[in-house]
Amino acid sequence: MKFAIVFYSMYGHIHTMAQAAAEAAREVPGTDAALYRVPETLTDDVLGKMGALDAAKSMAGVALATPDVLAEADAILFGTPTRFGNMCGQMRQFLDSTGGLWMKGALVGKPGGVFASSGTQHGGQESTILTFIPTLLHQGMIVVGLPYSFQGQMGVDEIVGGSPYGASTIVGHDGSRMPSQRDLDGVRYQARHLAGIAHKLSA
Repeated sequence: MKFAIVFYSMYGHIHTMAQAAAEAAREVPGTDAALYRVPETLTDDVLGKMGALDAAKSMAGVALATPDVLAEADAILFGTPTRFGNMCGQMRQFLDSTGGLWMKGALVGKPGGVFASSGTQHGGQESTILTFIPTLLHQGMIVVGLPYSFQGQMGVDEIVGGSPYGASTIVGHDGSRMPSQRDLDGVRYQARHLAGIAHKLSA
């Protein structure tokens, strides 16, 4: 079963979560999980001014996502940072290139989910996932979130991401906070849950 994790990460937070998701998905027998980064739309000059060039270079070895990646996958987990309560422009541009898949119904019946990051605790991590989901539904996909059986999203003892819509993390206003252990556990749980559902559907 091919499990694709398609993500965009500017400073490395979503990349870290994507790596954790891939490791967890591979724990489900018969699952081949791979990472794919959506194409960058900003120039190196702009990334440099934003302090993101080093992170971009560290992800250079990750394969680029294409519509064919989605067509060939049995399950897809998307990861995006939040931009004003919505997905980032790079992810939106990639998804807007999948009209051909929509015309053919290539993604109908495939399970998919979303995880996200935001700069602050109320910076739009939930709205980003919620506004991402209509694209999956237009493609005919089966939306898989993060059920409350993942107890890590229930506590109030620390700042924590995650909601029934999907895993998430808070990176801090300056991006200095990397995903916590609980946030990583959340995306791992979501990935295993998605992989398990994909296996049931394929059977």
